[in-house]
Amino acid sequence: MNQHLHLVTLGVRDFETSTKFYTETLGWKPSSSSNEEVTFFQAGGVVLSIYQREKLAEDALVDPEGSGFAGITLAYNAQSEAEVDEIISDLRSKGVRILKEPQKVFWGGYSSYFADPDGNCWEVAHNPFFPFDENGNLKLG
Repeated sequence: MNQHLHLVTLGVRDFETSTKFYTETLGWKPSSSSNEEVTFFQAGGVVLSIYQREKLAEDALVDPEGSGFAGITLAYNAQSEAEVDEIISDLRSKGVRILKEPQKVFWGGYSSYFADPDGNCWEVAHNPFFPFDENGNLKLG
């Protein structure tokens, strides 16, 4: 298998609320490939999709009633600590639940966490050790 991640799908309880969160609160633009059952967002080299939790569980042949921490976080890497602060301040003003205030972290960076409407954990971090390419994608050695 090639070392690529192409698509992350979030199974959500309320499709309309989640789509509104990502489009209106975060300001992301849905792809024209979206429809009334799935919303796609081009997120750099990866696509994030929003899909109804029960239908996603049915497709994967698993129980849709998970609870607690799912063992996964999503992350946005910022260009600076100030950008982290600005993003979290903006999200807080929109009523988004902040899980962890922006702060210096053990690995030498600066980060914060917020939750989407389904409780998915998003990290907003500045990692001085991760460079960006000309398209804004992380470029690791």
